Amino acid sequence: MKKLYGIGVGPGDKELITVKGLRLIRECDCVFIPRSKGRSLVGSIVRDYIRYKKTVYLDFTMGDENRENYRAAAISIENELGNGHKGVFLTLGDPLTYSTYIYLMEEAKKTGMEIETVPGITSFNAAASLINMPVVMRDETFCLCDRGIDREILRKADSICILKVNQSKGPIIDRLEEEGFEYAYIKRGTMSGQEILTDKERIKMDDDYMSLIIGRRK
Repeated sequence: MKKLYGIGVGPGDKELITVKGLRLIRECDCVFIPRSKGRSLVGSIVRDYIRYKKTVYLDFTMGDENRENYRAAAISIENELGNGHKGVFLTLGDPLTYSTYIYLMEEAKKTGMEIETVPGITSFNAAASLINMPVVMRDETFCLCDRGIDREILRKADSICILKVNQSKGPIIDRLEEEGFEYAYIKRGTMSGQEILTDKERIKMDDDYMSLIIGRRK
């Protein structure tokens, strides 16, 4: 039977990939890497680990959830793998947290391949480590969201992380301040070009897709 591993390579620093993930990359028959508009951040992270591996790039449009796109990618993977062969699909952060892999996995299951998912370090875990901020403590509630905040949920949260904030920073910051949160803006955390900003006006001026805001109630 053909087998596909979905592996999270972490938030950007190539040393933050798990030992298991690295072992499977080295043992597999083929590496599958997502690419958008000819570029692959994942590919740049694992470049030193795949130099002598058969590598196939799969093209996805950033933010596109077109099922046909994922179905075509799953068929490509199934066609590339021979019987008894193992492939790895690599993705940023954790495979089951706001990841392209989730949609690909559902389509890959339909081909009859065996699927195994290997967790990875998330961007919000890495961001919290960069500023030494506890993500969540005993009896607390942590909220993870994408692009925006639900005010009612925020009122119940002790800590929060908002991903992909490049288009909505102003309203997010205003809401956090109204609810008594301290926060930091993390741009390209653990990667080249990393910045940590806490000044409201400087945060508003930045426009990097690979950014997040993380905070805790004062």
